[in-house]
Amino acid sequence: MRNLMGVAALLCAAVLAGCSGGEGGADTAAAGEGAITVGFSQVGAESEWRTANTRSVRESLAAPEFDLRFSDAQQKQENQIKALRSFIAQGVDVIAFSPVVETGWDTVLREAKTAGIPVVLTDRAVNVSDDSLYATLVGSDFVEEGRRAARWLLEDNEGKPGPIRIVELQGTVGSAPANDRMRGFKEVIDGDSRFEIVRSQSGDFTRAKGKEVMEAFLRAEGDGIDALFAHNDDMAIGAIQAIEEAGMKPGTDIRIVSIDGVRGAFEAMKAGKLNATVECNPLLGPQLAQLVRDVHAGREVPKRVMVEEGVFTQDQAEAELPNRKY
Repeated sequence: MRNLMGVAALLCAAVLAGCSGGEGGADTAAAGEGAITVGFSQVGAESEWRTANTRSVRESLAAPEFDLRFSDAQQKQENQIKALRSFIAQGVDVIAFSPVVETGWDTVLREAKTAGIPVVLTDRAVNVSDDSLYATLVGSDFVEEGRRAARWLLEDNEGKPGPIRIVELQGTVGSAPANDRMRGFKEVIDGDSRFEIVRSQSGDFTRAKGKEVMEAFLRAEGDGIDALFAHNDDMAIGAIQAIEEAGMKPGTDIRIVSIDGVRGAFEAMKAGKLNATVECNPLLGPQLAQLVRDVHAGREVPKRVMVEEGVFTQDQAEAELPNRKY
């Protein structure tokens, strides 16, 4: 652990360590001598994807090699900033976090840089004035995920006349995946005049909110919805419930494409209720652990580390379901 702060900071750390909200704390008893101390702030536990992501991080940053300080931000940026400042006060070796939203990080990241603590971003990007405020980002290409969802929709509607009316369930407002998936999706469908997004609203990446917003879409549009694009599978599954309760057949009356590739999506595809899911791999822990080792050792790392992902459809669901690890 870095001796950068002095006695006052250490006393402050004792107070702050458990104050970042949600599930947290450290497994210091099991950490080995010379363990790399990592402060990790997670977005929350809003979806199957996030639960799998947290599990992968915990397993990969485990003792005795690592001393993990974990904080759950409960989808609130203020909680995450508090957690990062706690990690700085504790003098951790490396900070890693998956940012709730893209903006508003410059000040706290400058504090980490001043303290000499490298920062690794996981899953989501930040929009900062100085890219040197973080060492690297490991995660998916959210823009390409949006493009893949749109390309599937174009292929699914090949030869059909327009208009094809789409409703969109956005992720958390201001978050990188919501911004980028929307951008990639529109980039592709804007090239085909048959397609029109008639409703677009945030479902905050949760199943309950996805159901609630889809209910509102159905009240507003009736049977005038041809397709649903959901920024994650959990919102799509909530929307499927709303469609069924409205007396319609999800996957038939309304074609549905979503993003993540969680087990729940494969179960829905197997049941014929979801048509396609674009994979977003949450199992980033091993790559994160290697990046933490590298930045701690002062080695150069790529600014952006990508993960490999695919697109799955109903006809692949039954065979692929047993292989899903999340």
